[in-house]
This record gives sequence, C-alpha cells and structure tokens, in this order.
Amino acid sequence: MKLIDNRGITDARANLALEEYILRNVEGDDSFLLFYVNAPSIIIGRHQNTIEEVNSDFVRERGITVVRRISGGGAVYHDLGNLNFSFLTPYSPDRFNRYAEFTRPVIEVLRELGVPAELTGRNDIVAEGRKISGNAQFVSRGRMFSHGTLLLDSELDTVAAALNVKPGKIESKGHKSVRSRVANISEFLSEPLDVHGLRERIVERIFGSRSAVPMLELTEADLLAVDELKRTKYDTWEWNYGESPAFNVQRVKRFTMGEIDVRIQVERGWIRGLKIFGDFMSRGDIGEVESRLRDIRYTREDLERVIAGINVGDYFADIETDDVLALLVD
Repeated sequence: MKLIDNRGITDARANLALEEYILRNVEGDDSFLLFYVNAPSIIIGRHQNTIEEVNSDFVRERGITVVRRISGGGAVYHDLGNLNFSFLTPYSPDRFNRYAEFTRPVIEVLRELGVPAELTGRNDIVAEGRKISGNAQFVSRGRMFSHGTLLLDSELDTVAAALNVKPGKIESKGHKSVRSRVANISEFLSEPLDVHGLRERIVERIFGSRSAVPMLELTEADLLAVDELKRTKYDTWEWNYGESPAFNVQRVKRFTMGEIDVRIQVERGWIRGLKIFGDFMSRGDIGEVESRLRDIRYTREDLERVIAGINVGDYFADIETDDVLALLVD
C-alpha cells in the first residue's frame, strides 16, 4: 500500500477530484491510502436530491461549499475538525459493501485512544450508540474505493443546521439521508488530539511507521488532470445540483390578500413545469408569471433574476418581490 499526499488542500471539490482521478487512472494491483480535511462543506451522495438535503439559506449565509460525490449514501457535513480517509484498492466481490476490512485499523486506533468504537449496521462506526464515522464505496474499471469520515472535533451545531432542511413538501425519487445521533471523537478522549495527530496514528497502524512510508508520486500531468476534473465536474452546478433526480415541490403560504399554492416540477435542476393556485386577487394573467418561471434553473439566483423583471403587484396584490422569492425557493 502507498500513501497519497493531497498537498494539504482543504477544498472538497479538489479532494473529490483527486480521489476520482486516482481511482479511474492509476492501474495495477497496488492499493493506496488518501487522507484529506475539508473546509466547511456538504458532501451529497451520488443518488440524492441536493435541494432536499441542504438548508440553502444557512449554506448561502455561511459560504459552505456543496458538492456531490460519486459514491452513494447520505449527505454529510465536513469541516476542519473532520478527518476523511479513502482506501483505493483492486475490486473484488467480497470487498464491496463490506466495510470491516477498511474500518478495522481505524477502529483499532480509536480503541487504543480509549474510544469505545465499533462497526455497526452496514457502514457506520459508533461510540456508545452515537455515530462518529460514516462510510461509502464505489467501483470503477476493476478498482474501488472505500472512504469514510471521522468526526474528531466538528462543529456539531453547524452540522445540524446545515443539514436541517426547512419544512416544505418535496416529492422526489432521490435517496434521502437518515439522520443519526452523532458525536465527536474528542468527547471520548482523555487528552487533546487534532486531525493531524489522528492521521499519523492511523498511518503508523497501517504502515508500521510514521516515517519512510511508501508514497504515490503524482506527476505534473496528473495534477493538471485533477485540476481539470475539478473545474469541469466538481465546480459545476450541473454536477452538484443538476444531477439531482426529478422532483416536485409544493409550497403554500397564506398572506393577508389570500393563499398562494405553487407546484413546481424540476428535472435535472431545471424548472420544467410550474403552476400557481390560490384564492388571491390578481389584475394580470397569472399564466404570464408561470410562463416566465419555466425553463430556468431552480436556483435562488435564477429565480431572483426573473422575478426582478416582473411587476409583482400586477399579479399578487400587497405582496413584495421578496415574498414571492421566499415562497418559491426558501
């Protein structure tokens, strides 16, 4: 096994691009171990509806990165108190959907530190019934990775707020996250430990040493290819939001002038159908508003741009532009 140096990068999009590039382009029977720590970000599972998983207001206000990964599973929050590990190995059927092989050295280190860690269910590491690590896997071209999180000292209040989606009727075929009771590993430690120290302990457990560890040397061409993958995939709205499954949104709110009931049909992140119902009074033809809001991306920015060009008072008496925008997307 060889260790991969991610050059201290904390951009989740760059780290996911590096992981995917190694998986798909480094051939042979070698196995690799990659660690990375991400700045505040939400990592969406491959088959999930991003809109359903993210508190968009909170994420926008805090400048949290939202990015989709290629593996399945649920949405997770990363920050500088979370250590991520990824084992990249040749694929075999007895490895896939079986996590014991990959989590074993991690659990051994945690137990040495006094953490009562155990693998439970299919892919979680828990301590005293609370989740401290979630894991997922992916296969491509005869190779696979098994990656996981380690909540060492994350901002758990931020985790809850970022993934606490506001109530609203959304019907989707996406795989929704199952929220678990979570804990920081630091809660179980007798002495302070940072992500670097935890990484070094896992490295020593796997390689028998913290020095003279065999490394995968990436060429300049490799690094340029990783940057290109980040730019063309992980930086794009099309991947992070547009890949969401088709879904329907219903938003209802009662104003002083009456109730507005909006039904929105979204496909690959674009509004393909929109109807407005209610008992409100309108001077103009509401069909004009419906028409202008179709065939745009279902994002706050695109909706705000279109609504700014509509005289809202002609269609909804005594309602401000911000009220309409909040009804549609917040």
